[in-house]
Amino acid sequence: MAAITDTKARNVKPGDPAIPHGNITGLALHPSNTKGHGKWVLRFVSPVTGKRRNAGLGTYPEVSIAEVGKRATAMRIELAEGKDPLEEKAKADRKPKIPTFEEAARALHADLLPSWRNNKHGNQWLNTLIEYAFPKLGSKLLPDVQPGDIAEALKLIWLTKAETASRVKQRIHAVMAWGWAHGHCQSNPVDVVEHLLAQQPGKAIRTQHHPAMPWRDIPEFVQKHLRPSIRPEVSRTLLEFVILTACRSGEARNIAWSEVDFKTKTWVIPAERMKAKSSHRVPLSPKVIEILEGQKGQHEILVFPSIRDQVVLSDMALTALLRRLKAHSDSPGRIATAHGFRSSFRDWCSEQGYSRDLAERSLAHTIKDKVEAAYHRTDLLEQRRDLMNAWAKFVGGNTHERASA
Repeated sequence: MAAITDTKARNVKPGDPAIPHGNITGLALHPSNTKGHGKWVLRFVSPVTGKRRNAGLGTYPEVSIAEVGKRATAMRIELAEGKDPLEEKAKADRKPKIPTFEEAARALHADLLPSWRNNKHGNQWLNTLIEYAFPKLGSKLLPDVQPGDIAEALKLIWLTKAETASRVKQRIHAVMAWGWAHGHCQSNPVDVVEHLLAQQPGKAIRTQHHPAMPWRDIPEFVQKHLRPSIRPEVSRTLLEFVILTACRSGEARNIAWSEVDFKTKTWVIPAERMKAKSSHRVPLSPKVIEILEGQKGQHEILVFPSIRDQVVLSDMALTALLRRLKAHSDSPGRIATAHGFRSSFRDWCSEQGYSRDLAERSLAHTIKDKVEAAYHRTDLLEQRRDLMNAWAKFVGGNTHERASA
């Protein structure tokens, strides 16, 4: 039987008989309702059920004569092996698709997102994988990811950014564990990857504190850089507020007018913004009240909005300001950080003779001793108010101010 040609296939008309392929038993082009078009069909007897079956292999000319020959030949090989090609295709369709590492990571991220404190933490989890893992692992199917691949992804930061590298490794492990749980891979290659990497320095060695400005230098810094004669930019005002309240920058950047009680001179930070997930009252000194009064009218909700965008200031706003001002720190070669001013405040408290308990409560530090914590029934607000007023006077240049312990 002569093999079908493109000329014959292009001239097939509705109502014509099917044209055999010629090279493969049972394969033929069945005319459609449009001239020059048809449907490829392979007819065979199932070796499994003994019944006659028709397998559609696409339409002409979308599927060429040569291509349909390849498809039909593959099915004939399955028939020769005693398999029903339609049943085999159905089984394959029922099998879950094996994802790439990136697809698995994004699926796991979506599952975990509701469990994080906020979207920012969830995005950090994924962003570290995007930056450090996806370039090497992202396109690999999960069962193809080997320990050597993971080691290559981690080597660039394993020693230079040890803490970040450890987090990335944990997240890669979580992705591969997800794949193992879903039956996509037989083991977790992260379990042995450390055998391919150099030993990291101990955590105690690599831990670095936030660079802090020496407390004695703060009054001059504030007077010179944060209190000019003209109205300062919002980041300078915010930085002075952070220094005077000894709060975390994130707590200050997100402060809303609804949290401030001008009558009692108190700021109540809601639990969801506190590290310890417990609301915290901050006594406000006269200078802080003055700063807040000066911010009125800037935004209906936010106290320190971005002037240009009218949204919460970026977490880089204070960092960029401190870099511009070349704010020196107690760490050689490093610029002071906003968080470091909390450490400066804590040192000042110790030097001035304030009790550890009062200083720690002012910083809203969690009491690690559970027994001790159980006996803390008050936040010592008024005692802390005297402390914060003394701190504000010191920062303002009254270096002779000293309160009793």
